[in-house]
Amino acid sequence: MRTSRIGAAFAGIAIAALALTACNSGTPGSTGSEGEGDGTTSENPWEVATDVSIDGSPTFDAISSRGSVKVGVKEDQPGLGYLDPTTNERTGFDVDIARWIAASLGYDEDKIEFQAIPSANREQAIINGDIDYYVGTYSITDERKQQISFAGPYFITGQGLLVAADNDTITGKDSLTADDVVCSATGSTSIQRIKDETPAQTKEYDTYSTCVEDLKNGQVDAVTTDEAILIGYAAQDPDNLKVVGDVFSEERYGVGLAKGDTALQEFINTMFTDGGDTWQAIFDKNLGASGVSAEQPAVDPVE
Repeated sequence: MRTSRIGAAFAGIAIAALALTACNSGTPGSTGSEGEGDGTTSENPWEVATDVSIDGSPTFDAISSRGSVKVGVKEDQPGLGYLDPTTNERTGFDVDIARWIAASLGYDEDKIEFQAIPSANREQAIINGDIDYYVGTYSITDERKQQISFAGPYFITGQGLLVAADNDTITGKDSLTADDVVCSATGSTSIQRIKDETPAQTKEYDTYSTCVEDLKNGQVDAVTTDEAILIGYAAQDPDNLKVVGDVFSEERYGVGLAKGDTALQEFINTMFTDGGDTWQAIFDKNLGASGVSAEQPAVDPVE
């Protein structure tokens, strides 16, 4: 799968911007389940399964014993994982993927406990059993697979740069200099790539939204993460923000699971493989108007 760029114009995402509220930083560790308007209506392209059984999955056994699903997400990424602080409405492509998984396991919205987990804490939250699975722009890497397992990928994008709309100096990764300050989330693959491949200075926070605020205030020169995330921020404020340059990585989003839970891994992979229409409906609902085009990727073999 490849993403299509919309450049500085952002004409194609103006529609999406109207549907998004102002971005605010999420509170790590917060939880929430929402009511009407948050994914519980009949418009959902998935159905809640019944009589589900997954032999050999300790995670599913814990879910069944508890009677609810604990899901790690992001909540400061418009279009992907976002929690509106006014309405308490949780929206986004990743959030709906998490809901689809829960429904396939037999649990509706009122049985989901969402937890916002900072990027740097994701592996430990899964290892500790604080969450059953994590869905939140979580790139599959060999290093992370030493500690946890992944289902998927369910989405593929690439790293990009967000700068001020009037910045004509930074045009892509190769234009970054030692005088530039680039911001991203602590523990992300994006900030490590900037450190390894450019002379730029770096700044790190728990959330991307804090980086965006620093960019607007002139305290950093660029924000870097996956382009799909950056497009969402630019869509909200096209007069002040723009995405520049070509993507310079391939980021494969997966569902983070407990290490070695191959039964649950296979269950989710089968759900993705057999649920192409559902995947497309979720994508169209959340990102279809954003200028990003995509097709569902094939899942990786279970290791």
